[in-house]
Order: sequence, then structure tokens, then C-alpha cells
Amino acid sequence: MAKVIMIQGTMSNAGKSFLAAGLCRIFKQDGLRTAPFKSQNMALNSYITKDGLEMGRAQVMQAEAAGIEPEAAMNPILLKPTSNMGSQLIVNGEVRGNYPAAEYFKMKKSLIPDIMDAYNTLACRYDVIVVEGAGSPAEINLRENDIVNMGLAEMLDAPVLLAGDIDRGGVFAQLYGTAALLTEAEQKRIRAFVINKFRGDKEILKPGLSMLYERIRIPFAGVIPYMDVDVDDEDSLSERLTEKHGTGPLLDRSGHAAFAKISVIRLPRISNFTDFNALERLPGIALSYVSRPEELTGSDLIILPGTKNTMGDLKWLRQNGLEAVITRMAGKGIPVIGVCGGFQMLGTSLSDPHGVEEGGTMRGMELLPIRTIFAEKKTRTRVNGTAAGFSNDGVPVKINGYEIHMGETIRDGGQPFSWIQYENGENIAAMAMDSDARSGYKTDSNPNGAPDGGKEDGCISGNVFGTYVHGVFDTEEMQHEIRDFLAERKGVRPETYENGETFSMAKYKEEQYDKMAKIIRENLDMDMIYRILERKDVR
Repeated sequence: MAKVIMIQGTMSNAGKSFLAAGLCRIFKQDGLRTAPFKSQNMALNSYITKDGLEMGRAQVMQAEAAGIEPEAAMNPILLKPTSNMGSQLIVNGEVRGNYPAAEYFKMKKSLIPDIMDAYNTLACRYDVIVVEGAGSPAEINLRENDIVNMGLAEMLDAPVLLAGDIDRGGVFAQLYGTAALLTEAEQKRIRAFVINKFRGDKEILKPGLSMLYERIRIPFAGVIPYMDVDVDDEDSLSERLTEKHGTGPLLDRSGHAAFAKISVIRLPRISNFTDFNALERLPGIALSYVSRPEELTGSDLIILPGTKNTMGDLKWLRQNGLEAVITRMAGKGIPVIGVCGGFQMLGTSLSDPHGVEEGGTMRGMELLPIRTIFAEKKTRTRVNGTAAGFSNDGVPVKINGYEIHMGETIRDGGQPFSWIQYENGENIAAMAMDSDARSGYKTDSNPNGAPDGGKEDGCISGNVFGTYVHGVFDTEEMQHEIRDFLAERKGVRPETYENGETFSMAKYKEEQYDKMAKIIRENLDMDMIYRILERKDVR
């Protein structure tokens, strides 16, 4: 069985995910077969595995860092909030139902066999398992039914690193207070403290480290500096969603002058915003997430992202005036792209006969000639294929990604956005369709000659585009396509911003994981970490 080490934090967003990913990369570099594990995730950012199962994005990122294929066993429990008081429960990749918070809290312990089965399937195949906790172990009101922090550490007999976030201030109180609220047995599981996100001279910290050790005999494994690394984030706490671009001079992510502004609507229940990370990294592109009508000023492209509640978020668009501005700008020729739930919003109507979201029927934004009918079963499948592209030059563009949605869409006009093949079986999607939706759903090859045939996806009508494919912008071909499309509209030659280089998302990610591992290795006592893995004394 694998050796195990667990990363817990003093709070959410204390850097647990990044620290776990960095350790996955380091262990991989050191020749150890390593896998990540998080028993319970609560996030709207999810992913579809090769076998058609759903899991949280954080463990996908960590699996990439470890150089392995993501699998649902790495995140056996995924909660996707559907409201302020309830979530969709996904167990080992399969939807089990929607539950109010109080009801889920009562049933958590019944999920322990699912968690342990998932963990054991990994532990028998890998040398090291890096486990990530959630929130804080000091939430003593939740301790009785804990399955993700100290409760899980006990089940796995896992040693724990406790990480604190110094960037928010009060890190010594965070660490000491968290440990002090634990039982004596739980305190003994904390083998070392780690300080994350430090900016400045570490010498200033040393007196505090010594004073804290005098009060509670837990050593420090390291002080990790604030890392300027760019990897996929887990949830709505992501700094990406609050960063602003273009408030002064229009700049891309590297700080260079940008020629185009992309505005992604920050919906209240936004999901899978990692779909747009590739666009954010493109030279010459300034991308930001916006939630007010005035922030759309000067946009060269507007994107409506996925959402866990299409109908509810469409109502929000109407109430705050964003819908009116988007439709007006689309009428003036500004391109608009909708992905998944955003694609559904762009249609003429949304019908919910089974009460999957809010029930009834509501008018869409009427920018695409499509109708959506929500279904009780979820479509979840990996796809690949070709898209028509944006430039109208007739050259197909390679895409791949995944579908994950509760509705099916009927196209009454326009043209398909893409033609796709299911990697793990069309039956997964077909089962999700109501008979009424299936009768009007386009599944034949493109009558105008799709490059490889396949199922039609999405819709194009003038300057408005929609697709169900998450990850549609991740291929180099699509990145070039959308960048050249915007450059042509702005009258910019590609040579003026490409510098003769092409962007590779895969290469970029590998560089970022290696950079993360290097920083952590240089600032974490790896001898101590390996002693902890071997269950040796470090105090």
C-alpha cells in the first residue's frame, strides 16, 4: 500500500491545493508513482474523465502535476451547489441526487465506504498518495461527521501538514488557534506547520517561528513564498475572478500592450471558468470577468460561461441590466460566445418540465435560433471533433473537451458550431434526452459536409456562437483561430504580437508545474517531508 501524507489548512484558500500539487510534482520528479486524493470537494469547476465520470478540477490539476491520468477515485465526493442551501451530490463520478445541506450533513458518514473504496483503489497502485483536506479542521461544530479533515486523517492513519496563509495576516494565530481547538490525538497528527504566500525577508519571521514552537511543539517544515505560478484554480475564491484588466492601459497577462479585450460574464453560479484560462494566457489579449453593465464598455468579445443554474443566472442577467447591454452590443456586431449554460441562455426559450432547475418555461436572450429542454439525467462525455471557426474561411478547427449538462438543445436555424464524436459512448448523452427533445435534435453528419461527420454541436448565427463543449479553447488551433479572428477585426497583423512564437497549453502547464515544484523544493524541508512519509520522528 502507498505511503500517505495529508495537507490541511487553517482556512479555505490557504494554498492547500497548490502545496499538494507541488508535492505531487516533486515526488514524481523523485521517481515515485504519486496520486492526489480529496475525499470531498465543493466546487462548480468539474471535469469529465475518460470513462465519463465527473470529478473536481483541483484533483485534475494535481493529477497533471503528478503526470497521471485523472480518475474519479481521486475525488469520490463532489458537491456542486445548486442554491444557498443545497447541492447536487456526485459519488465516485455518478450523480446521486440533490440534497439540502442539513440532509447531506446527516448522511455524510454513510459515504465512508465509498471514500475508502476509492482511496484503496489508488493506494494499491501508487507509491505515495497526497491527500488534501477542505476548509479547516478547526470547524469544531462539524467534527462529529467529518470525512475530509481530521476524520479522514484518522481513517487513513495519515500524518498531516497544516498550512497557514500569511498573506491574509494573523498566520501565527491561525496555526496556533487551529491546533489548540483540536483534541490531543489530533494535535499529534500534525507533524509540521507550513506558512504559505509569504512576501518579504524570511529572517523577520524567525523569532515568531521559535516563539510558536515554544508554545506548541510542532516544528515548521518551511515558509513558501508567494508563488507567481499559473495553474488551474479550484473554485470561486480564485483571484482570476477578481482581477481587472483594461481599467487603465489595456494589458495582457504578461503586462504587455493588448489589442483586444475579452469580457467573461461573472455569473453568480459560474462553473468551469477554467474554460477560459487558455484565452487569458494569449499574448495581446486582455481578459477579465465582469458583473456590471458598465464593465462591458470597449469589449471586443463577450463570453457567457457555464453555470449550475442557467435559468436563475439568466434572471440575474436581466435584473442587473447585463442582458440588455449584451443584446445591444451583439446587434452592433460585437461577437458573443456562449459555452454550455451560456449557450443555452442565448436561445429563444428554456423549458424545465421536470423541475431540474426552476421549472416552467422562460424566454431566452433570443440571439440564437435554438430551444433548450432540461432533462433529469446528466449528459457527461469526453468529445473531440472539428469546429467551423470564427473567420468564415471554411477551414475546420480541431477541438476537444467534454460535455456536462442537464439539458438538450434543438437548433431551429443557423449553422452548427462544431461536429463532434463521443470518446466514451454516445449512449451517455442519448439517455439524457427526453423524447420530445430527441425528435428535433440534430445528430446526423453535417449536410454541407462536416470534415469527419459526427454529431452536430452548438449553433452559429451571424456574430453569435454557442457550444456545449467545455475546454473548447484549449487546442492550439482554436487559440490561433480566435486570436486571428480578433486581430482581423481590430486591423492588427499577427506578427505584431506573436513574435514568431506559438502558444502550447500542454507545454505551458508543464513549465508551470516544474516552476511550482522548484519553489516548494527550495523552501520546504524535503528531508523532513520524507521522514514524515516514513513515519519517523521530526520534532
